[in-house]
Amino acid sequence: MPIKPEELAALMREVELEDPIDFADLPFAEDDLRALVANHLCEMAAAMENFSTEDRLLTLLAVSAKLVLENLVLHVQLLRRHGLPVSENVEALLGRLRKTDED
Repeated sequence: MPIKPEELAALMREVELEDPIDFADLPFAEDDLRALVANHLCEMAAAMENFSTEDRLLTLLAVSAKLVLENLVLHVQLLRRHGLPVSENVEALLGRLRKTDED
């Protein structure tokens, strides 16, 4: 059963209770941004309607991985721009990357 954009936006708000998003001073309402993203993702899901379950999961995993990577890059860039240290988790990830480069 496909999820409706409103339901997805509500789930997004629930997830944000555990891991809040810093919307800073963006000139957009938070709920409008959630609705925009929820609509886009529901459209993507509908476009995959004829995909096999495995292909759908692989596609969603690839999209998620790309978004996590983009978020990591933007987070590190923002911290560097302001001369702030990265968190322990990010430093651990970057440390693993540095070890791979040295091998």
